[in-house]
Amino acid sequence: MKTKNGRNVGFGQWLRTYEGQKLYVSILFLLIPLALLVLFTFVPAVNMVGYSFQERDQFGVDPKFVGFENYKTIFTNPDYFITFKNSLYYLAGSFVQQIVALLVASILCSKIRAKGFFKGVLFFPYLMNGVAVSIIFLRFFTKGNPPLTQEGTLNSVLALFGAEPVRWFDPANTFLVNCCLVFVSIWRYIGFDIIMYIGAIQSISPDLYEASNLDGANPFQQFRYIVFPSIKPIVSLQLILAVKGAISVFEIPYIITGGNYGSSTFVIKTIETAFKKKQVGLACAMAVVLLVIIIVVTLIQKYFFREGDDKPAKSTKKEAA
Repeated sequence: MKTKNGRNVGFGQWLRTYEGQKLYVSILFLLIPLALLVLFTFVPAVNMVGYSFQERDQFGVDPKFVGFENYKTIFTNPDYFITFKNSLYYLAGSFVQQIVALLVASILCSKIRAKGFFKGVLFFPYLMNGVAVSIIFLRFFTKGNPPLTQEGTLNSVLALFGAEPVRWFDPANTFLVNCCLVFVSIWRYIGFDIIMYIGAIQSISPDLYEASNLDGANPFQQFRYIVFPSIKPIVSLQLILAVKGAISVFEIPYIITGGNYGSSTFVIKTIETAFKKKQVGLACAMAVVLLVIIIVVTLIQKYFFREGDDKPAKSTKKEAA
């Protein structure tokens, strides 16, 4: 092996050099986190895939190999895969959340007073515990669970204006139930999106704005041709996180409604299958399906955003030619 000055030495001698010691120490520091990653992430993931082909309980007593029967059950039994339809509510809400977050971030990046105060207020819900947020909004919409009644903070406020109380979690109105839950999700997570967009917008060079002002560009044109292309990687990341969150939503609907009233999600159904029905093999198959869907959606999004980034480069090459 060669040292920094180009001298050939043996591996033992090289290991005693500064470069060798630096690499040795780096490997030692990486061993523990890598071991923990393999032990608590990759090994359970591999076991989960293996369990998905078995019929087994939570203790693994007398597991029975059933092949693809668990996967067949997921796609043929409407009680399982149909729960993905509720993810569409959260998916639609996540797109609204991104648009509002980008709009608010653009406003906070302009010359307004008390920007720091508004940033803190908007980001605070994201710092709160999800269980606490769910309990707060449970009392906001209704008196408690169970039972879900019409007595809640929101109805009390509406009563002051002479409005009739609304049963927000009406089993006969699953659309309203899911819209309420989506509102809670947006309230909690939009602060994170706003801060991410603010950081991206503030990283844009002021020279670009000055040049566009000289060219007579209006604020909309500045956003279209300067801001959005510059923050496109952040938008891509936010969309990936939004879709992943919409597909794997769990905490808010589970605590507020327990997955009842037509608000059950695929993750809630997976947990109920594992711990209530004690069908661990089927639950593992559901987890594998969810993982595959998230990976596929992520790859599709990255492909389309990559295609968009390649077009300007290709057009530039053609013009140069």
